[in-house]
Amino acid sequence: MKGMDTLDGSDSAPGIAHVVFDIGQVLVKLRPAPLFALLAEHGYQPDDLERVARRIGIVEHETGRLDGAGLLANIAALAPRPPDPARVHAAWLDMFEPDPRMLQLAAHLRASRGVFLLSNVGELHWAQLRAAWRIHEVGHDALTSFEAGVMKPDEAIYREAERRFALDPARTVFIDDRAENVAAARACGWHAVHHRDAADTCRALRSLGLDTGPG
Repeated sequence: MKGMDTLDGSDSAPGIAHVVFDIGQVLVKLRPAPLFALLAEHGYQPDDLERVARRIGIVEHETGRLDGAGLLANIAALAPRPPDPARVHAAWLDMFEPDPRMLQLAAHLRASRGVFLLSNVGELHWAQLRAAWRIHEVGHDALTSFEAGVMKPDEAIYREAERRFALDPARTVFIDDRAENVAAARACGWHAVHHRDAADTCRALRSLGLDTGPG
């Protein structure tokens, strides 16, 4: 597609007007240790967050087809001795560690660009991110998968983001930690950066003509 970058921010793209951030593993890091410790205490030894997520129905939850109560019940059912529901709820919410450098970057860009959030997230984590970290105030607006009813890398969520945020794809850059989500954004005509750490992402954005601020 004309104007679309083919590398992680390696080409020049003057006129970027919109920066769209993923949340998990970009603005906040995921640390499943509290949840894993609770499950281990009750007889289930998880070793991989994505494997656990698949078993509890995370896709259904993050597209709004499984409510929070159903998700928590699925988590508890993993263990031979199901833990107390309140402890499951607390452990599921206790999973985020903000990345100060990325939050600083988003705040800096917001002063001169449209900054938006596009995240695969369910209702429980979204409520926690809002209440504990005020993540919804990082950008000018946010679109979550559970509200959209579809999740990345489905093209439909990117098109809904274009509509909701009034994005010009050729003047939009998307930042996400998953290669398939980056590829899907590029297929929609967006520029995209595959996030690995703050330093790499800032370098990629600078190569796209953006001022990433101090540090």
